[in-house]
Amino acid sequence: MLAYATDRPAARKGSPRALLLVIAGHAVLIALVLTARGEMPRIAKLDPTEVVFIDPPKPPPPPPPAPAPDRPQNDLRSTIDTPLLIVPTPQPRPAPLDDGPPLADLGPAVGNAVVPLPLPEPLRAAIVRRAPRFVTPSADIRPHYPEAKRRIEEETSLRLALRIDERGRVVAVDAVGAADPVFLDAARRHILRRWRYQPATEGDRAVPARLVVTLRFELDD
Repeated sequence: MLAYATDRPAARKGSPRALLLVIAGHAVLIALVLTARGEMPRIAKLDPTEVVFIDPPKPPPPPPPAPAPDRPQNDLRSTIDTPLLIVPTPQPRPAPLDDGPPLADLGPAVGNAVVPLPLPEPLRAAIVRRAPRFVTPSADIRPHYPEAKRRIEEETSLRLALRIDERGRVVAVDAVGAADPVFLDAARRHILRRWRYQPATEGDRAVPARLVVTLRFELDD
């Protein structure tokens, strides 16, 4: 092979003077950095805070009591120096007692004994009595007309004695005088089942009662 020669000059060796300049520059730079760090401002050290507790002020003492006013010398008295004067007042004479009528007026006497008159009896309140009152509705008053009597168009009038208890119910129905048994039976069954009364009273108490009524069986025209 053929070797080609080059015309590039050989590398130059480093100069010792330039190396010293580089080292000196670094030394100056390090000195400036150290100097800058030393000149930084320091933070001032803070003193610790001291806490002091202060007691509240005490209330002022109460004012002294006011001195009692001096009494005048001429007003200083005692019960010994001025005795109490008691002035007697005239008392009215008591009136003589009334002994009442003489014993001879109280009633007849037997020997030495006196028989007094009897005392009147106390008045008693009158007891108010009320008769029973009819309270049956109008639709329940008339009994059923017996069919046998309707066919022959027979009419009648019954006089009935009713016995009413303390509740106002009719407990008995009896004929007063002569009565047709058919009409009487129809009237009795209806009255015992349907008729009602407000019971009779004596004062505030309900009592049984007896009542006489007249019941007519009449056909409508």
